[in-house]
Amino acid sequence: MSELGIHTQAEILSQPSVWAKTLDEFGQKSPSLIRAWRNDSPRQVLFIGCGSSYYLAQTVSRLFRSLTGIPSQACPASELFLFPAQVLADPRQTLLIAISRSGTTTEVLVAVEQFRRLGGPAAWAITCYPESTLAQIADEALTATAAQEKSLAQTRSFTSMLLLAQALATSLGQQETAVLARLPEVGQELLAGMAALAAGIGQRPDLNQFFFLGSGALYGLAGEAMLKIKEMSLSHSESYHFLEFRHGPKALVNSQSLVVGLLSAEAYAHEHQVLLEMGQLGAETLALAPRTNASGMTYSVALGADLPDWALPVLYLPPVQLLAYHRAVGKGLDPDNPRHLQAVVHLDIRNES
Repeated sequence: MSELGIHTQAEILSQPSVWAKTLDEFGQKSPSLIRAWRNDSPRQVLFIGCGSSYYLAQTVSRLFRSLTGIPSQACPASELFLFPAQVLADPRQTLLIAISRSGTTTEVLVAVEQFRRLGGPAAWAITCYPESTLAQIADEALTATAAQEKSLAQTRSFTSMLLLAQALATSLGQQETAVLARLPEVGQELLAGMAALAAGIGQRPDLNQFFFLGSGALYGLAGEAMLKIKEMSLSHSESYHFLEFRHGPKALVNSQSLVVGLLSAEAYAHEHQVLLEMGQLGAETLALAPRTNASGMTYSVALGADLPDWALPVLYLPPVQLLAYHRAVGKGLDPDNPRHLQAVVHLDIRNES
C-alpha cells in the first residue's frame, strides 16, 4: 500500500462493512423517525449541504420525492440564509434536512438558525458525528458514526450518509427496506472487481480531462464524482446531465478525455447513445451501468445487482473514488490532504458585510 493516501484508500475499501453498521444504526432510530415524520406531516422537504453534502442533497431530494411523493428540493446551505425568499415558499409547511459530515459547518448551522427564524417547524440532521452541534440542535438526527474519516475528501462518509437518506426514504415510502441489507455484499464484490481497472485508468498520464454525466437522481452523484477527481488529483473535471452534454460542453472532448457515464435503468437508451457519440468524437468512455456491461465503451462496469433502481445509487461512487485515489497517487499527490482544503469550513458569517 502506498504511503500516499493511506487513509483514503482504507476508507474507500472499508465502505461495505461501514454500510452494514450504518444500517444497524438506522434500524435502532427508525421507529422514532417515523413517529416524528407523522407528527410533523410536512408538505415539502428541503435538503441542504455544502460541497459534497450539497451534491448528496441533490441526489437525496430526487430519491425522496420519487419514494414518498412529497415535493422535495435541494440547495446549498448558503442559499437558504442569503436568498430565503427564493428558496422557501412556505417555511411553516417545510421540513428541513441538513446534511454535514462533521455537523459543524458554519453555513449549515447558520442556515438552520435562519430556517427557525422564518418559522420552520422542524429541522433534521444527517451527519457522522452524533455529538456535533448540528446533531444537538436538530429535532431528529440520522447518524453514521462508523463512517467518520481521517482523510479530508469524503468517501465512506458520503456513501453512508446517502445510505441513511435512502433508508429514511424507503421507510417513509413503505418500500422493502430489507433490500438495502444486501448492499454491503454487493459493494464488496464491486470494489474487488473494479480495483485493477481503476488503477489502470487512474495511472494513465495521457488522460487529462474528466467528464462525469448523470441524470435524474444520479446527477448529484456525477457532481460528487467530479469533485473527487478535482479534490484528490487536482485534475480538470466537470459534471453535466447526460443530454445537456451535447449542448456545448462536448466541444471540449478529444482523445485525452475520459467521459464517465452513470447510466440509469430508466433512461438507459438515451444515456448510452450520448456515450457512444462521445466515443465517436475521440473520447475514452467509462460506463457505470445498472446491471449489465454497456456495449461500445472503452471500459464498462456493471454494478451487477438485481436490486430495485432506488437501491442502486450508493453503488456508483466507490468505483469513482478508487479512480480518483489512483489518479492522485499516480501524480505523486496525497489524496488524504488535498491542496488548500480543510476538513471543515468555519466562517465568521455573522460579521461579514
